[in-house]
Amino acid sequence: MALLCYNKGCGQKFEADQNNDDACLFHPGVPIFHDALKGWSCCRKRTTDFSEFLSIQGCTHGHHSNVKPQEPLQPEVSSGKGENKNTNGHEIIYQGPKSAEALQKERPSSDEAKTKMSLKVSASLAQVLKKLDISNRAEKEKIESQVVVHGTRCKNAGCKTMYQGPATDMEVCTHHPGAPVFHEGYKYWSCCCIKTIDFNAFLDQKGCTPDKHCWVPKQNKKKVACRYDWHQTGSNVVVTIYAKNANPEFSTVEANRTVLSCHIQFENNKVFKKDFHLWGVIDVKQSSVNMVPSKVEVSLRKADTVAWGKLEDPNFKPEPSDAAEDPTETEEMQQADWDIDDDDISDSDDEWAYDRRANKEAQQKKEEERRKRIKEEEEKRKAGQRKKVGEEMKAAEEEMKKIAEQEKKEVEEEEYDDLPELDS
Repeated sequence: MALLCYNKGCGQKFEADQNNDDACLFHPGVPIFHDALKGWSCCRKRTTDFSEFLSIQGCTHGHHSNVKPQEPLQPEVSSGKGENKNTNGHEIIYQGPKSAEALQKERPSSDEAKTKMSLKVSASLAQVLKKLDISNRAEKEKIESQVVVHGTRCKNAGCKTMYQGPATDMEVCTHHPGAPVFHEGYKYWSCCCIKTIDFNAFLDQKGCTPDKHCWVPKQNKKKVACRYDWHQTGSNVVVTIYAKNANPEFSTVEANRTVLSCHIQFENNKVFKKDFHLWGVIDVKQSSVNMVPSKVEVSLRKADTVAWGKLEDPNFKPEPSDAAEDPTETEEMQQADWDIDDDDISDSDDEWAYDRRANKEAQQKKEEERRKRIKEEEEKRKAGQRKKVGEEMKAAEEEMKKIAEQEKKEVEEEEYDDLPELDS
């Protein structure tokens, strides 16, 4: 009985007892359709005509096969809007992306406990930090080795002690560790909050904390704004913070499923601190932090493979209470030395009362008078310039008239000389 060969490119009938090693000529590869060209992956012949493609002769010899190849899955479309069933009986469920309403409803609370993320430091950054550490230590030793000059004033705020020798170091320094606050006409220190209106009385306030004298200016950490950017892939969101030479020993990155908190110290004494309330939900365990000399990259794994519209949640509104509790937080971080002296700050209370309405009106009036005076002076200057230009033009016209009269006189004299002499 003749059997049908199911090898690709053959399709002939054969007898089982005549099926040998060279009986079948077929294509062991798969069909390829690319850029209007059709062919087989096992041989190089390509054509644009489909009939020609079907008639391409096989490239490999072998046995005939009467085993029918398994067909790909083809869903059965039912008459209703219900499920699709496959011919082999296995059910396949296709799940699309969640809607924005569903994501918002399932969004976890931002008050969840945060997990500290491990920092991966590149070899190049470790080498740069090692060099910076050596230079910083050398500079610190140089500053400490400097001899304090007699008459140097203590750098602690509120202390007016002058250095008179080694015995001065044994004295107790009573100073203000906080920051000066000037608010609604009142002046006080954030550490003791003894309010006063008189500026001289504010300068004469005694310190509230005992400590040692400091003869060298302190180099405090400065809270600064740092440029950052973000991009996303199908499964990750990458936040890039452009902080150069970030120090991993003093930097922390914490996160829960909706909030990313970054505290990064870079370039010795600069600090970048920000909380990102994320647009979507992340998987903290599969997220990572990579630190290189030029930047810090935080790779966040998406919990749901959906495209983020923004990095941060637009519905989040920061609470103003945090800023109101400590109005001097920013000033403390940015100011390196709170050594206040009469030469540094004016002792006039009027200069600290710009928020009063009367002083604002007086300032506006002075500004208007100044602008008016400048405008009048500008008009006078322009009028003077116009007058000067007019005089120069008038002088030039007179000069031209004189030259024209002189030329006319010379022409008349020449004509008179050319006349013939009359005989007497």
